[in-house]
Amino acid sequence: MSHSHSHDMTLPRVPLMALVGLVTATVLLVAGYRLVSSGESEFAPTGQVLADRALRFEDRADGGIVVRGSDGQVVRVIEPGADPFVRGALRALVRERRSLGIGADTPFHLVARANGRLTLVDPSTQRRLDIESFGPAQSTAFARLLDLPQR
Repeated sequence: MSHSHSHDMTLPRVPLMALVGLVTATVLLVAGYRLVSSGESEFAPTGQVLADRALRFEDRADGGIVVRGSDGQVVRVIEPGADPFVRGALRALVRERRSLGIGADTPFHLVARANGRLTLVDPSTQRRLDIESFGPAQSTAFARLLDLPQR
C-alpha cells in the first residue's frame, strides 16, 4: 500500500521577510555597538578639537527629549519620534549606566574634531560612540547639538 504524502509547507512571505530583516538589523546593531564601544580602539579619535560640549538628556512625558548644556540651558528639544539614531545611541549608553548602578549626574560629552570625527563619550563608563562611522545622516543629527555647520 502506497501513500502519497507531501511535506510541502509554504511560509507566509511578509512575516518571513520581516523576521529576516529583524535578525539582520539586530546582528548589525550588535556588531556596530561592539565595534565602537569595546574600550580603547586603534581608531581612537585624534585631531584638533573643534568643540567639546557637556550634554544632559532629559526624557519628557510626551516621549520627547530635552537636551541641556552644562549651564542648564536648553540646547535643543528632540520631538517624539524624531532622530531615532540619537535615541538609540543614548538608550544604549544609559542602559549601561543603569546596569552598573550609575546615575544621570555626569553629563555626556559630544566632541567634534577638525578631521570630521564626531564622538559621544560617557565619562562615567568610559564608553564612546564614534558617530561618524554610522554615516552622514547620523553625524548631522548629533552635530546639530553642537551648532556646527552641516557638511
